[in-house]
Amino acid sequence: MFGWTGKILAIDLTSKKYSFIYPDENIYLKYVGGKGIAGYYLKDHITKPWDSESMPLLFFTGPLVNTQAPTSGRTTVMSRSPLTGTIGDTSVGGTLGSQIKKAGLDGIIITGKSEKFIGIEINDSSIEFINAEPLKGLLISDVHKKVFNGGSVASIGPAAENGVLFSTISIDNHYMAGRNGLGLVMAAKNLKYISVKGSGTTAVYDKNELLKAREDIFRLTAASPALQGEFGLANFGTAAIYDLMHLRKMMPTDNFRKTRFENAANMNAWHFKQQYKTKKDGCRGCHILCKKIGEKKDVMPEFETLSHFSALIENTDAEAVVKANKLCNDLGMDTISAGATISCYKEISGKKISPDDLLNLLNDIGYSKNEGAALKLGSFRYAESKGQPHTSMTVKKLELPGYDPRGAYGMALAYATSTRGACHLRAYTIAHEILRKPVLSDRFSFSGKARIIKISEDMNAMVDSLTACKFIFFAATLEEYAHAYSAVTGIKSSAQDLLNIGERIYYNEWVMNAMNGFSDRDVVLPERFFNEPGSSGEGVIINPISKEEFQQAKENYYKIRGLDSNGMPTYEKQKSLGLL
Repeated sequence: MFGWTGKILAIDLTSKKYSFIYPDENIYLKYVGGKGIAGYYLKDHITKPWDSESMPLLFFTGPLVNTQAPTSGRTTVMSRSPLTGTIGDTSVGGTLGSQIKKAGLDGIIITGKSEKFIGIEINDSSIEFINAEPLKGLLISDVHKKVFNGGSVASIGPAAENGVLFSTISIDNHYMAGRNGLGLVMAAKNLKYISVKGSGTTAVYDKNELLKAREDIFRLTAASPALQGEFGLANFGTAAIYDLMHLRKMMPTDNFRKTRFENAANMNAWHFKQQYKTKKDGCRGCHILCKKIGEKKDVMPEFETLSHFSALIENTDAEAVVKANKLCNDLGMDTISAGATISCYKEISGKKISPDDLLNLLNDIGYSKNEGAALKLGSFRYAESKGQPHTSMTVKKLELPGYDPRGAYGMALAYATSTRGACHLRAYTIAHEILRKPVLSDRFSFSGKARIIKISEDMNAMVDSLTACKFIFFAATLEEYAHAYSAVTGIKSSAQDLLNIGERIYYNEWVMNAMNGFSDRDVVLPERFFNEPGSSGEGVIINPISKEEFQQAKENYYKIRGLDSNGMPTYEKQKSLGLL
């Protein structure tokens, strides 16, 4: 095979045994890799409790990983989410994907539960189980120092050990498999870390054609203002979006009760670059280098982290944001859910959150003490326990990221239709509505948004299966990546071919959620967005979203997606997509 190794490692932590799976070639053709194949192997287990010993925790790469295809260094991590009960998946950067591929594997499936804390060390064909009891309770940075051997390390911190429903898995100490609480799935298996180091190469069908595709993508990147412009991601990282959201009155502020933050000018990407003298860093195989590292090795916050630890809780202290980001990374907690949960707490309690309060609350959440013992369950459960469910800004119990949907109606629908709960990465309509990529669409209208979202979801499902980075699609398209995929695998494919596979992969997620009882009643937004306006001014009016228009857009989406009127997958559509 070209692109794939044709081999998956299956580990049973209960028996401390492992075996190899050699999938039929048809599975690769139907699901490609990454998110697609992970979903294929998760489906038979999706109705089990997330902490069941037989619930798999999956780490998968795609065919482009460890080749010269640009931005192809990512990994999909997947299981059932402890936080939402939906499919739980995340695409994460770092070097894990390339090391898994170098070790001769397309993915790793972990089941079972060790009696004591354990580590897994993979060094090419050598697979060892290591006593990790001495690492119990350690921060992620300390674990990394102790077990790093030149490869890649996936580890959990105290938050996962203490039952935080939005705990993360850290990759290489700086990259977080966040959202959905997959760190807790790892903790339920008493698995503290996985270390992977490989030395192999990936077979490429046509290296010359791959180089042509690579050069096309490089040229498009160089011409992209969103990526390489003065205010683009390469220069400022994802925090470059901060000013855009503020100026367009869609910055989530004060638990989404406002959409404009008065102190935004002192908290933006330019401010952080000047104060921390940042340098570029990035994932394996990436030329954009959007991660920013300060001169004292501080990792700068991503946009959502910055928005949620500043505007959302009305914090005006930039240093507190950096400290909060570092603390979450060390404890192993998703910054979006952490910030939104504290914001919910702030509204319910009526308390102002000082910088010290922020850090103390995060620490309490990570160690499940004081107020943190309740907050660790996320804002949905916390708000319900206080009799104020309207204060939780969630979809399917997952907290909203940094884009107020009253200022971008495409995001309103995308949050609702996302298979993992409120997510901006399933369908990033900000590209259309704010960045005008590939074309501008009216941000205050649902017109055409159902189709845009469906296509975006299918495309991003494919991107996460290849596995590449979504940011490159501010410049390139599936046409260039179909060229790269064809060159790597030898399977001649068009952009439409890949999009069709992406549709199968994403519909499979709707099927899995339906198997757990999710339906139209879960494809909703918090009532605040229908009942309350945002912050208007300077020629911009942020009205409440019309519930009738939202409902009509949702019905249009169901028709285009091939769901019934209750948001349920149909037999006919599953059959046509080869899912039966």
